[in-house]
Amino acid sequence: MKKEDNYITVNKKAWDAKTVHHTASDFYDMAGFLAGRNTLNEIELELLGNVSGKSILHLQCHFGQDTLSLSRMGAKVTGVDFSLEAINKARELNEQLGLDTKFICCDVYSLPDVLDEEFDIVFTSYGTIAWLPDLDKWAAVVSHFLKPGGRFVFVEFHPVVWMFDNDFTKVTYNYFKSDAIIEEETGTYADKEANIRNETISWNHSISEVLGGLLNHGLSIAQFQEYDYSPYNCFNHLEEFELGKFRVKHLGNDIPMVYSVLAIKQ
Repeated sequence: MKKEDNYITVNKKAWDAKTVHHTASDFYDMAGFLAGRNTLNEIELELLGNVSGKSILHLQCHFGQDTLSLSRMGAKVTGVDFSLEAINKARELNEQLGLDTKFICCDVYSLPDVLDEEFDIVFTSYGTIAWLPDLDKWAAVVSHFLKPGGRFVFVEFHPVVWMFDNDFTKVTYNYFKSDAIIEEETGTYADKEANIRNETISWNHSISEVLGGLLNHGLSIAQFQEYDYSPYNCFNHLEEFELGKFRVKHLGNDIPMVYSVLAIKQ
């Protein structure tokens, strides 16, 4: 058995450990969120549009700030994540805020076994698909949960970003999916000084792999955009050139940082 065959167990352990630090970090600004801050960014808000009264499935929702933000916007939302630590925190926040968001602890591929429902919108964003080895299988799950005519809203860090080493000084990884990337990491993107050390298993996925998977499973691509900034200060050597927009200081706008997809189920 290859180490990557055990990726769910390995990554779940890492995300359970990260969640404790994330909920207390400045990055996630829990006080601001509890006071009413909407954690969704302009990119995804534009694609989501008016969600009032819509049913939304949020895949890989972490501890639910974006999920709960959607509930505050009037949507009926179900959030899913494989980290029990994250889901327990999400449920606690839901109770604290008096919302009716539903949270399920499950990995993406197993979700059709535990949830029998179709949604107006399936949503996932920022740092999600790297944890999944098979995007054709992922796209099948997205399609499975969408109503006919339903929308898939996807925002993700650009695969070009993941080609570089952590300091953006050299190309280290393949743009296209190849072998699993097995790494030891200290700290976390939300708190680089956090006293944790985790092993993680991830994969790079090209944009053609993403779009191809969606097209193969009955979705049409209605919109595709690339952006030369990140809305999060989550990589090394970033500078904020406009409020809430970050670029790698020595690369400027030379590389894409994020992309978005709006797809419709036929």
